[in-house]
Amino acid sequence: MNELERAARVTPVTAVTDTEPQLDMARLRGYRLARVREQLVRREYGACLLFNPINIRYATGFRSYAIFQMHIPYQYLFVAADGPVVLFAGDRGLHLAEGLETIDECRPALPLNFMVGGPRLEEWLSGICDQVLDLMRGHGGGSRRLALGRTDVRLARALADAGLDVFDANEPLERARTIKSPEEILCMNASIAVAECAMARMRAALEPGMTEQALWSILHQTNAELGGEWIETRLLSSGDRANPWQREVSARVIRPGELVAFDTDMVGPFGYCADISRTYRCGPGEPTAVQRELYRLAHEEVHHNMSLVKAGVSLRELTERLWRPPAQFHDHRYDIAMHGIGMCDEYPCVFYPPDFEHQGYDAELEVGMTLCVESFIGSSQGGEGVKLEQMVLVTEGGHELLSRFPFEQELLR
Repeated sequence: MNELERAARVTPVTAVTDTEPQLDMARLRGYRLARVREQLVRREYGACLLFNPINIRYATGFRSYAIFQMHIPYQYLFVAADGPVVLFAGDRGLHLAEGLETIDECRPALPLNFMVGGPRLEEWLSGICDQVLDLMRGHGGGSRRLALGRTDVRLARALADAGLDVFDANEPLERARTIKSPEEILCMNASIAVAECAMARMRAALEPGMTEQALWSILHQTNAELGGEWIETRLLSSGDRANPWQREVSARVIRPGELVAFDTDMVGPFGYCADISRTYRCGPGEPTAVQRELYRLAHEEVHHNMSLVKAGVSLRELTERLWRPPAQFHDHRYDIAMHGIGMCDEYPCVFYPPDFEHQGYDAELEVGMTLCVESFIGSSQGGEGVKLEQMVLVTEGGHELLSRFPFEQELLR
């Protein structure tokens, strides 16, 4: 068993202890920064300039106001392919970089949002352009090729007008994040452990008369209590609200005998996502034959599709061999059969056969990829639905299961 497969079986200790191994965060950060630089060198980029807080954290471990930064950017990161890493942050944010060996220099950031910049935003954009040009001249290795994260279109235009060849940074960063190190798998296991603790608490608390929102709040509370960060979506619905899928949680009162489906989409400890779906039944009484059939089909789909996962298999081959839903469930199937997972939902996606030719793409699964295997079963004629999802690590000979929360035995009988 290799190091990745061993890591997949371990829930790491994250408290002070004299006897058990801890997460090697410096090794984690070093691996991730090297992955970013590898992608830059492969494309002959001199550097990248990042604004997405997930990409900034991936490259350096720096964390500050992640959700805020997603819509009001006030920090940015310059990573030279062969040179320094320079963090630009507000004066009060620079101290947060202390102790991060991945960051060589911290400088004050200029405003890159209208909230702070207001009518002076053009002035600040010009200043940021000058900052980047100076770094490219000094540390770009003679290259004028810059990978630029998603930002104000005027900055991209100004950098191009100044003579740089500007490319999108999202693709190389997604590629970098695809292959996980053992330390990343351990971080993911820590996040999954928190999610599954929340799921157990939700299962125990579920009773007729509580609202969907009350049940959903347990996931948030547990994540915050155990060191997690945020929830990406609000996907929990009960009864016939669950079909079709992707209705957000509401104040609807859960009734006796109903199915309740949810998707965690939880960014937990260390910034890694635990993306697991389950469907419970609210007692008392016994499940109906229809409920059992819906659950059985979703369970069958997830396990059939997981069995296809191994290094070297192509996305096209996966699509061709996917489990096929009965006709009445085809229209309400989930959007995709599988997708990558790490600090958030990631590349690649495995599409269902009807969607592959006009939406899909081909590639191969590689050792160290982590995937979510999805299923939603709900009739196009209405009624209840079942959502299930598992997380797996791609290995040479198949996969290692990461999510371990049990399925509902009363619905599988």
